[in-house]
Amino acid sequence: MAEPRVKNIKTELLSDNWYTLNKVTFEYRKPDGDWETQTREAYDRGNGATILLYNRQSNSVILTRQFRMPTFLNGNPDGMLIETCAGLLDNDNPTDCIRRETEEETGYKVTEVRKVMEAYMSPGSVTEKLYFFVAEYSKDMKVTEGGGHAEEQENIEVLELPFPQALQLMETGQIQDAKTIMLLQYAQLHQLLAV
Repeated sequence: MAEPRVKNIKTELLSDNWYTLNKVTFEYRKPDGDWETQTREAYDRGNGATILLYNRQSNSVILTRQFRMPTFLNGNPDGMLIETCAGLLDNDNPTDCIRRETEEETGYKVTEVRKVMEAYMSPGSVTEKLYFFVAEYSKDMKVTEGGGHAEEQENIEVLELPFPQALQLMETGQIQDAKTIMLLQYAQLHQLLAV
């Protein structure tokens, strides 16, 4: 059995205001076998799921637009971001979560979803793993207006865009959200829609 790479982990809680931010001190075994003490901060907000809804007949996708304060603080002039529907798992499995989030945010009730990948989105500082899904939608699946929950202060605008336009927005930098870029590129690479 191989010797572990990490030992003597000590965790100090820095904040649990929204989720948890910990300072973690540990010993790390370097490739040469020597041990060194390292310190990192890790933000734990749980895992999440995201989905690209697509319609082959209309060659379109459903995206959302909402205000994201961290992007505003980092130079996004109005703080608005165009994204795929997404949410935290909470106590659900990824499939149930994304079905719930899809209906809450977009108003579409999808039953057949397909997981296409998993990814850590910011592994240098955030523990979150994101589960990526795709699903076909049609007009008859629209059961509400969507927009998220008011009590969660969600003010989500639902966008239905032609797929080529969504790709153009990505290329011009108007779509800057990583999960959205990954799913649009997945759709393009796997020819889910026409470009």
